[in-house]
Amino acid sequence: MHDFTPSMTSSRIEQVTIRLPASEAAQLQAQRSKIAKTLQINEQSLTDWKLVKRSIDARQRQVMVQMVFLVSLGASLPKTTPSAPDFPILKPSAPSILIIGCGPAGLFAAHECLRNGLRPILLERGKDVSARRFDLAPIFKHGRILEDSNYAFGEGGAGTFSDGKLYTRATKRGPVAKVYQTLFEHGAPEEILVDAHPHIGSNLLPNVVRNMRQSIQQAGGEVHFETKVVDLLLKNQTIQGVVCSNGMSFESRHLILATGHSARDIYRLLNDKQIRQEAKPFAMGVRLEHPQPLVDRHQYHLKGDQPRPDYLPAASYRLATKIKNRGVHSFCMCPGGFIVPAATENHQVVVNGMSLSRRDSPFANSGMVVTIEPEDMFKDSHSLSILAGMHLQESLEMAAKKHGGDGQKAPAQRVTDFLKAKISTNLPSTSYRPGVERADLAELLPDEITWRLKRGLLGFEKQFRGYLTEEALMVGFETRTSSPLRIPRDPESLQHPDVKGLYPCGEGAGFAGGIVSAALDGMKCAQAVTLQVGLPIRNRDAEP
Repeated sequence: MHDFTPSMTSSRIEQVTIRLPASEAAQLQAQRSKIAKTLQINEQSLTDWKLVKRSIDARQRQVMVQMVFLVSLGASLPKTTPSAPDFPILKPSAPSILIIGCGPAGLFAAHECLRNGLRPILLERGKDVSARRFDLAPIFKHGRILEDSNYAFGEGGAGTFSDGKLYTRATKRGPVAKVYQTLFEHGAPEEILVDAHPHIGSNLLPNVVRNMRQSIQQAGGEVHFETKVVDLLLKNQTIQGVVCSNGMSFESRHLILATGHSARDIYRLLNDKQIRQEAKPFAMGVRLEHPQPLVDRHQYHLKGDQPRPDYLPAASYRLATKIKNRGVHSFCMCPGGFIVPAATENHQVVVNGMSLSRRDSPFANSGMVVTIEPEDMFKDSHSLSILAGMHLQESLEMAAKKHGGDGQKAPAQRVTDFLKAKISTNLPSTSYRPGVERADLAELLPDEITWRLKRGLLGFEKQFRGYLTEEALMVGFETRTSSPLRIPRDPESLQHPDVKGLYPCGEGAGFAGGIVSAALDGMKCAQAVTLQVGLPIRNRDAEP
């Protein structure tokens, strides 16, 4: 063992990876001993250590936590503290860039515009995040949707009140870290910088969103709420500006279209203007809810009614298979979460999932969906319209409304009864506050979804014993996993191939799926605009 002590050696920093049983992972002495043993030094030599990455390994009966630390031998490590965004002072001549939609793609696009000397003008159909929270109340009290201010529309986008999950499969770690750092700088907990599957929670994310908007305004950008775009102004197939439902109009030769996957009026507007769109795969199905202790027992190898230890978070799962060339998979799994009403019009019922930061609900829920390819959309459609996928979504949402009953009640069925093709005699308790009504979901779902879903569920029981329990409730329907359309763009300029100055962006354009990937795409589009107006990109090493 090496006897490194501050008096014998100059200060230096090491990076070390250790594994500890989950029961010991938060204990400072256990960390110190393991770090010292790994580095082959005396414990007294450790001056300071800082966690930079953490993940849980529950593959074996003893749950382990893998942690990466920065270790200092000889001096204290600097503390991680949030700092204000480093935006340059905008020049009076700074080009104005229109950004339609104030979700993660729009917000991060605006921040990137400011970083590069552009003046963003954000137009959001919904309300600011504080007013938007109050507009959710009529959904639960009266079953009434405010059609421009709900779980999908408003400041922060759909993710604000539906979980705040930050996990992404994006491989460009520098840009992903930049997204996490920006969220941390605006009030997200420091844990998102270290956890392998970071999560903010729908109770904390609204404050982060509000702070990001205030940074935009303080730096010289504009944000306009209750400003719904109803028309695009074009001249010679070049963007000139937009017209809004409140009578306002805005001019710019550059428009980042980041409206999210529920803005169906935008798809109709583009279709009416004969601006090219393309059908793309998406998925539909149900929300499947279990008691959280059931998921904990399986994932953490607990015996009988043994409760989950306090040092472990609510367990999650991911299930996926292919049935006759179509995916069947879990989607947006919410441990310790709630099922929420996510419709945007009053003739629809749509469900989604969310969790608070504590993830302490007694329920776990996940989308359980089947992939739909473009050829599937047209097979049963009477029209060859490019909007066929959107029409398919709408038809299922209206069927759910009809069979759910009053307000936002949703049709539901025990998973065991779904497999037996029988209506449930009664239903287990659920986190879905508007309420559920017994129904045969197979009668409402397209046949191609039903039989694949049944076969997929039977296969998942082999991977997750007890998954198909009478306690498991299927709630209809999860229809908005992603957009059924892609608004095409040139791979180099990121502009629509037929409309100069139009930059399709984020989930609504078919280029993202989730908060982080949408944020990355917003940054990417803002950088493309920066180059187009002839300005340099700051911090090019962080380019998405």
